Amino acid sequence: MGTYLNPGLNNFIEDKQRLHYIDKTLLIKELNNKIDIKDKFICSSRPRRFGKTMAANMIAAYYSKGCDSHEIFSDLKISTTPSFENHINKYNVIALDMNVIFRSKLKGCTTSESVDYFVIPELRKAFP
Repeated sequence: MGTYLNPGLNNFIEDKQRLHYIDKTLLIKELNNKIDIKDKFICSSRPRRFGKTMAANMIAAYYSKGCDSHEIFSDLKISTTPSFENHINKYNVIALDMNVIFRSKLKGCTTSESVDYFVIPELRKAFP
């Protein structure tokens, strides 16, 4: 598992262990319904401090190749849906932490240069 490509499930495990974790895995059911259809784009926006990073960690843990997420999702709502087994750990996921990108931008790098520096080497190594 890489930093940007298929980041795995460690971040979601930490999120799930928090005292006030709320199961929002049915969002994955909606994403599964969009796979392989023409109208597949989704914008999931939320105000500050409303769980965007947690949702991204959950989505990355569910879809990422290179790890087995069955156990971490087995007690959550998504595990009861018909699409659960069809899509778990079947896709390459690119996870970008925009905080890292913007911190490097503050050091004089453009967003594009930051992505080139942080993400592209990992992708080239995985897909020569």
